[in-house]
Amino acid sequence: MQPVPPYIIYLAGALLAPFFNGKIKSLFIILTMVAAFVNVLLIQPQKSLVYTFSNFEIILFNADRTSLFIGYIFALMAVLITVYSIQVKENIYHIFSFLYIGSAMGVVFAGDFVSFYLFGEIMLITAVVLICYNKDKTAVKAGFRYLLIHLFGGSLLLAGILLNYTATGTMDIASLQGGLPAMLILAGIGVNAAFIPFHTWLPDAYSKASFTASLLLSVFTTKSAVYALARIFPGVEVVAYMGAAMAIFGVIFALLQSDARKLLSYHVISQVGFMMAGVGMGTFLGIDGALYHAWNNILYKSLLFMCIGAVIYRTGKQDLSELGGFAWKMPVTTIACIIASLSISGVPLFSGYASKAILYEATYGSNLLYWMLKLASLGTFLSFSKFTYFGFLRLKNVEVREAPLNMTIPMIFVALLCIIGGIYPRLTIDILPYYIDTPLYIPSKVVDALVFTVLSGIIFFLGMKKIFNPHKKEIADIDSIYIKLVKKVFAGNRKKGLHWAMALDLNTLGLSIFLTVFTLVLFLLFLFIGKL
Repeated sequence: MQPVPPYIIYLAGALLAPFFNGKIKSLFIILTMVAAFVNVLLIQPQKSLVYTFSNFEIILFNADRTSLFIGYIFALMAVLITVYSIQVKENIYHIFSFLYIGSAMGVVFAGDFVSFYLFGEIMLITAVVLICYNKDKTAVKAGFRYLLIHLFGGSLLLAGILLNYTATGTMDIASLQGGLPAMLILAGIGVNAAFIPFHTWLPDAYSKASFTASLLLSVFTTKSAVYALARIFPGVEVVAYMGAAMAIFGVIFALLQSDARKLLSYHVISQVGFMMAGVGMGTFLGIDGALYHAWNNILYKSLLFMCIGAVIYRTGKQDLSELGGFAWKMPVTTIACIIASLSISGVPLFSGYASKAILYEATYGSNLLYWMLKLASLGTFLSFSKFTYFGFLRLKNVEVREAPLNMTIPMIFVALLCIIGGIYPRLTIDILPYYIDTPLYIPSKVVDALVFTVLSGIIFFLGMKKIFNPHKKEIADIDSIYIKLVKKVFAGNRKKGLHWAMALDLNTLGLSIFLTVFTLVLFLLFLFIGKL
């Protein structure tokens, strides 16, 4: 079998899925995802689908060790998430899931800025549809806000690409020069990576979308951005310190949350921060540590979203103040949640320990970065003690049953990968881009991890009732600043304020579509002209 660029198979799946119904459709969707995964496994390093256009090359497929490493885990998780979500009947969900995954693969295997940008825009539009698929008013509003902030990021990215082309005459990613073009491209990618203060789209959208859509989004959007940063901006110091700040910021806001999916969403920000710290260090150890942590994070974070998704599926609730009592009622889901929580907390013999140990070693040259990440790790264990105890383990009389097999089987599989990755990390390390070879299970590192684990556990149980007890209360983030300003402007005329709010909601979609089409047309026009 001759492998093809992965996005082609996902595009074919999107085109053909509407022609099937019932169990045949479910079988077709799963088999297409499996075929795409096998296809990625067969790909060898190469550059293909190269077209000369307007004096530069468009490389629609560039496979090397870095892109293949991310491609493997993306394709595997696409299969598992599809099985988990197969009970969804609507064609639109599966069509846009195919397109979203395919465009994420396109970003990873893009060989030039043209294909990178275009695949990123497709990824944006399909993500918005998946968020709004929930059909709840709050989900639709979150989808609009997601669209607007990412259009802003896309505009920054496009401006940087065009300025870089004007300076260099090429769209080759490796040709990026410093100065304003690099700053704009970094900021554009940073929106997808949830740079502070452009991060609020993430907890907003992931907590409002359907539980299947938020699971899908948690794997691909930010991790494709981390891949892009590792590819384009290794060794940029500001990326490292932004990452460390995100690691602490995300964990603090996670601790404050009562909504379970918001807690997980803020931890996406925190964990991406760990990865960016490694990328910013710029060493082979740092980049490999960042990509390895992305791999592990995709496993345990998707498992956590699967677990809370199973709870939502059975109970319709996601606030920690309303949850608990699932240990005996939903044992598979509870055990999977514990394994994922131990993994993300970096406990030895679980996958997160290995990649965190590499990142710590990569940051030994900077005491500030090192201790910022260690502090974030302390908060991570506290967060997931809260999540696991209040969400699953505390005693509570509930009438509920275990999730269906299509959900529990992927959870069991991912949980096993979290354990195997912790016990035998070389399985993953050996396919990293730079073949790092650093000892992980040495006494000093294990003791260090266990000390932080025990310390975190003591802090949690001492302050469990007073500090960590969940309560239904919306925690204000940075976006609350401009919301308060709008409220103050219309404080004396509530009716006028409501009219403005309605007008904004009605016109946001039209504005968003206009901006998307405008940027795409501008980009294509620029390609044909060959210059500004």
